[in-house]
Amino acid sequence: MSLYDDAVLVLKGYEGQAELRQAYLDHLAAHPDGMWKACGDGHITASALVIDPERGRVLLTLHRKLRMWLQMGGHCEPGDATLRDAALREATEESGIAGLSLVPGGPVRLDRHPIPPPCHWHFDVQYAVLAPPGAVQEISDESLDLRWFGYDEVAGVADESVVRLLEAARARL
Repeated sequence: MSLYDDAVLVLKGYEGQAELRQAYLDHLAAHPDGMWKACGDGHITASALVIDPERGRVLLTLHRKLRMWLQMGGHCEPGDATLRDAALREATEESGIAGLSLVPGGPVRLDRHPIPPPCHWHFDVQYAVLAPPGAVQEISDESLDLRWFGYDEVAGVADESVVRLLEAARARL
């Protein structure tokens, strides 16, 4: 199965955000290249919020280009077999933490947001991952900083999309 086919199946099985979910499916139906960064009308991305539920905190990255505190994530790559794989790969690469595990149940949210030209939209499929006990993060080249924030601190440093993702992830846990 291709990554495109996996994305369609994941989105068809996703419960919630019906109108937005349909916009993702319509985008993929209209753009066979809609999984890839080269698709100028927008493309699917995969992200994951790294959670340490025992300590009530999440790991956020200060994005190098956007200069915003965000969850880990980014573009799908040809080696990604599934959206889950892409989200887990991105979270591992950007956090430096080995042994992350996806929270069961598939994506926890969808978030479509505009991006600067030449592309127009990111259709982000958002997962949650659990950090193993004693996890130590290591900053990547994509980040200006990497920091743990208590659940109650996230709204003070991140935008509403991250707050909504945290709420959805905590509800899933």
